[in-house]
Amino acid sequence: MNQQHFDILIIGAGLSGIGTACHLRQTSPERKFAILERRERIGGTWDLFRYPGIRSDSDMFSFGFNFRPWNGLKVLADGESIRSYIAETAAEFNVTDHIQFGVDLQEANWDSARGLWTLRGSHNGEPVTYTCNVLISCTGYYDYQQGYLPEFAGTELFQGQIIHPQQWPENLDYEGKRVIVIGSGATAVTLVPAMAEKAAHVTMLQRSPTYVLSVPSEDKISAFLKKWLPEQWVYRMARKRNIKLHRWIFKAAKRWPEFTRRMMLRGVRKSLGKGFDMSHFSPTYKPWDQRLCAVPDGDLFEVIKSGKASVVTDEIDTFTEQGVRLKSGAELQADIIVTATGLKVQVLGGMALKVDDQAVPLNQRLVYKGVLMEGVPNMAWVFGYTNASWTLKADLSADYICRLLNHMKTVNQGVFIPLDREGCAEQESVMAALKSGYVDRADHLLPRQGTKYPWRLMNDYEKDAKILLESPIDDGILNFFPSPTSAKPTQAASHPQPEEA
Repeated sequence: MNQQHFDILIIGAGLSGIGTACHLRQTSPERKFAILERRERIGGTWDLFRYPGIRSDSDMFSFGFNFRPWNGLKVLADGESIRSYIAETAAEFNVTDHIQFGVDLQEANWDSARGLWTLRGSHNGEPVTYTCNVLISCTGYYDYQQGYLPEFAGTELFQGQIIHPQQWPENLDYEGKRVIVIGSGATAVTLVPAMAEKAAHVTMLQRSPTYVLSVPSEDKISAFLKKWLPEQWVYRMARKRNIKLHRWIFKAAKRWPEFTRRMMLRGVRKSLGKGFDMSHFSPTYKPWDQRLCAVPDGDLFEVIKSGKASVVTDEIDTFTEQGVRLKSGAELQADIIVTATGLKVQVLGGMALKVDDQAVPLNQRLVYKGVLMEGVPNMAWVFGYTNASWTLKADLSADYICRLLNHMKTVNQGVFIPLDREGCAEQESVMAALKSGYVDRADHLLPRQGTKYPWRLMNDYEKDAKILLESPIDDGILNFFPSPTSAKPTQAASHPQPEEA
């Protein structure tokens, strides 16, 4: 069996994994690391999804890495452009050659006696074992193998195609065909205008509405400033501006939910016209209880106004031979049905986590500063924001991990373990700020957060930046020990472990 050892192993070659590796290259170039990726290309999410119109749902100035500017003017970039940006970043920072593709990991086990992680899985179908001193998970939070699909009655009756966006067929021909897109989230509002260009008609069938905001497709302010100022200055200004703007909108939504709701719905009403039934875009929940959906230049509203697309708010009774019958009794006919019904949450890419051969129940562990796992030695996970651009928190987490590793080198320690000695645990998961269906379905899988910092997430970029980039690493909660390979046996045996580990 093939076995390889590294100082650091990063799981995942998507936005978070490549970003973390680039931070390591800049701050700790002497460390030997590898990125283990299940797929065959760089990109993660942006390699997986291939459906028409796939794009970011966050502005690219804040979605891009803090160390490598996104220099385009598109506010919401298409998926292939984002994948290319990630791949080009990996090449520029000499990370590409550190990636091993086709690696499917089943288990990671920490051995306290040796002070090492052992990872087992397969590489291109052959058994493989890796060992490392530090493990960093950059796998995101959903299952790449399959999305969420509710059980619909009568699917076997439908004579057309049923497609989930996560398994989009290559070269799907939908020209001149009737399409139903089931869903109202970011995927649905992207698919509908994209498919409406060729389809005979596209119907967005939703059980309940979502807040949808129109944003400019291009940043005209930056386009103007680039004529007069250095590109780097323009990028920094746009990034700072957008971070402040997004944070202000989020705070406003939480402090004045009814006012924010009226402003959002006013924009939709203006885009669709006075005669449109606004119930299709009037959610019952408050703004930012779920993620907002952004559409460039109101493209969704434009195809609805043109008659190329329509919105139906109802529940499905059953699929039929020709489409779907709704609980209201109405029937919708279709040649293709797209089930944009959401994602299936998965932690650590489905890999089992153990400490000294004992399973770690992640749904009973707190997360320290949103980066480290309570009671789990020498492990970090990079988990971005759910209420802002993912990469903002991913960059901060990677910066913090590098600070932590360099601190350990300075103080000549080999093991770190965050321990909750004050009983801060509570029942809320790390994604409790969102009330989305996929979060509720995954509550039994997700790590917890605590009653106070550093066990409680702030979801505030400015506060997180100050703490993760500037506050002392050694805070009395994060514990440090010598590596067992260089310490006396009595020292190695004294590492505290939580009871359930």
